[in-house]
Amino acid sequence: MSSFQLVMAQLTSTDDKHVNLQKAEKAVQESVDVHGAQLIVFPEVFMSHFPLGTPKDVSLRDAEPVDGPFVQGMSALAKRFGVWMIFGMREAVEDPQEERVYNTTVVVNAEGEVVSVYRKTHLFDAFGYNESRNIKPGNELFQPIDTPFGKIGLFVCYELRFPEIARHQAMHGADIIIVPSGWVRGPLKELHWTNLVTTRAIENTVFMVGCDKVSDNFYIGQSLIVDPMGVTMVAGPETEALIPCRIDLKRLEEVRAKLPSYIHRRPELYGTEA
Repeated sequence: MSSFQLVMAQLTSTDDKHVNLQKAEKAVQESVDVHGAQLIVFPEVFMSHFPLGTPKDVSLRDAEPVDGPFVQGMSALAKRFGVWMIFGMREAVEDPQEERVYNTTVVVNAEGEVVSVYRKTHLFDAFGYNESRNIKPGNELFQPIDTPFGKIGLFVCYELRFPEIARHQAMHGADIIIVPSGWVRGPLKELHWTNLVTTRAIENTVFMVGCDKVSDNFYIGQSLIVDPMGVTMVAGPETEALIPCRIDLKRLEEVRAKLPSYIHRRPELYGTEA
């Protein structure tokens, strides 16, 4: 389909994943009934949020495998409402000696089937934060997938700061790049968020979908979708919200025809795959 309805579920996560699953159910129902959603995007690690200082063993006990109860619950919602869903979770690591979990994003189709799984590869060890203390990095970038909504690429939050990751998605045919996030407040951080999402859209001539967590004093919210020309299509508030957006893939053809910078690249000069 050339045109489809996407909803970003800009929500707060609690430390109770059962509560979060109930929030997801309410959000999915409203997204479908009110906004006609066909694809719903949730934030990074939507499954559960633990405040700074939470003992490590608490988050370890909370983690689940991809075929565990939380993903099963989200998959059941996708099937029940006939929508694709993308959401973050804490994935348990098989090694019993490993005292970390994966920051994992799951893509589920409208039949409730898990079609792709991505483990965040670049961790937020910056601005005084140390994500790698509790999170084990993945070792493979997301490979864009074919969907009814075009080819979808994906990476997570802090990875916006690495242009190579977005370019990898574009080089593998992504039309839309989904970025589930938990963008933490801080000096100039809101400026970085909007500028990075916009820049990645322009330099790769793709749609960028940045769905961010929100909280009173930690995450900024302000989810946004930017088109391939750098135009902000929708922008969310600093509070919980369902943010709908109609995306027309014909816009890709229009922009790429008049701005063919991607095909003007000369990779032999750069010394990288980009």
